[in-house]
Amino acid sequence: MGVMEVAEHARAAMLRISNSSLETRNKTILTIANEIDAERERLKDENAKDVQDASKANLRGSIVKRLELDDPKIDAIIMGLMAVAKLDDPINQTVSALELDHGLELYRVTCPIGVVAAIFESRPDALVQIASLCLKSANAVILKGGKEAMRSNRSLAESIRRSIRRAGKIPEDSVQMIETREEIDTLLKLDKYVDLLLPRGSSSLVNYVKENSRIPVLGHSEGLCHEFVDVDADLDMAVEICYDAKVQNPAPCNAMNTLLVHKDIAEKFLPKLSKRFEHPQVELRGDERTRKILPQTKVATEEDWSTEYLDLILAVRVVNSLEEAIDHINRYSAHHTDGIITKNRIAAKQFLRNVNSAVTLHNASTRFSDGYRFGLGAEVGVSTGKFHARGPVGLEGLVTYKYVVAGNGQVVSTYVGKNPKPFTHKRLNKTWSN
Repeated sequence: MGVMEVAEHARAAMLRISNSSLETRNKTILTIANEIDAERERLKDENAKDVQDASKANLRGSIVKRLELDDPKIDAIIMGLMAVAKLDDPINQTVSALELDHGLELYRVTCPIGVVAAIFESRPDALVQIASLCLKSANAVILKGGKEAMRSNRSLAESIRRSIRRAGKIPEDSVQMIETREEIDTLLKLDKYVDLLLPRGSSSLVNYVKENSRIPVLGHSEGLCHEFVDVDADLDMAVEICYDAKVQNPAPCNAMNTLLVHKDIAEKFLPKLSKRFEHPQVELRGDERTRKILPQTKVATEEDWSTEYLDLILAVRVVNSLEEAIDHINRYSAHHTDGIITKNRIAAKQFLRNVNSAVTLHNASTRFSDGYRFGLGAEVGVSTGKFHARGPVGLEGLVTYKYVVAGNGQVVSTYVGKNPKPFTHKRLNKTWSN
């Protein structure tokens, strides 16, 4: 099937899934969870072939780690599906109700976006997250994973489509997959069929999508997350938070890339942190003041402040003040996730208010910036833009709204001209029922 046919089928499926019941969509998602559990060994076998090829091709360790689909990851996929099924229905929800006049009412009601195209790299579990959220929000989705995960993605997509057939009522073409780079280029031109693009991967991928399509794009190009250890920080707490933010999993986009440390506690804190980072060994790259305290640290260049490592590498800078930390973050951050570690609530509020990022944290690891951990069930990605959706994007980012006017024979001429009838414009505490 060509890309045009895929898009046409997705458009037709969208019209049917948008009229499906919440019960039907939830049943389908739970059927997918059962299918993936039943197909666990086959999925792991196909994934092992992808991992082996990636290792032979000498792909970066962070890419291989994201690619792996072991039992804990499959368990997490299943838990995510079950969590999505438990979420409230995101569509047909009344956002606001207004009486325009007696018997003439205006409702703003949530509805699906339509056809979503998701282009992602490395992580086969992302395919299931995106598909489940699109099904729950009654959107059709076209999926394009990276070639390094071809077998894994194909197996998961087959499981999902088989589950949709088994559950019934929702069209199988609500979830489709394309596989080649050439198909992406065609897809990006289909603005009459595709309503939203979700690129999830490297900055080069996201920028390519943005530059080559007129379709709206929701995504982020890099992580570049920071933690700032303030003068009033609990140093033991700060060590553990920074260890988690860097080491727990250095590959995702919410891992810490740069550590900022207040000058007044740097001599006490940095040796503590360096010792904690010995196992596993984290490569530190520091500014001049950092290297005076930790002479073994490599020299940080200007490029290090704007590099997303996705590895056990950390740039470290000593700053003079909270204000200097905020300025550094707003200059170099990708506006993804940035945190402060301090006992001073006034300083924390200043940081949280003035750092221009989608997610800001106080006394917590940047690794918390995640759709599942935020109670969204899963995420289709992270948005660092300021329109429509921001931060981890779950169901709310996959719906839009429409206005519904319910009248009883009213006409505009009654409300214009001489002696026009006034509108009441009265807020209503009621919902629209379709």
